[in-house]
Amino acid sequence: MRLGVFVSDCQKNDSMLERLNGEGLGIFFVENGVYHAVIHENGRDSGVLQKKGVNYYALASDIQTRGFTTSEIDSRVNVVTYEDVVDLMMNDYEKLIWL
Repeated sequence: MRLGVFVSDCQKNDSMLERLNGEGLGIFFVENGVYHAVIHENGRDSGVLQKKGVNYYALASDIQTRGFTTSEIDSRVNVVTYEDVVDLMMNDYEKLIWL
């Protein structure tokens, strides 16, 4: 089963995300969740970006709203539009959850 997870908050530790299996997992950073794709603390990336086999996405409009540019986004994260998110939801993921 391919699971899509929407992350709208920038919590440092999210035990739910840590427990999810990486294979076939898609993580969508939206709203304040986009901070996971750009913020580095003490030279380290967000722990959310450490999962193997995960497809990461960040919503372009939320990145821009928070004053970041796409060049500041971690290279593991795909910047997507609303239309891209809808296509991914309908075509690539069987189940969706929001954290």
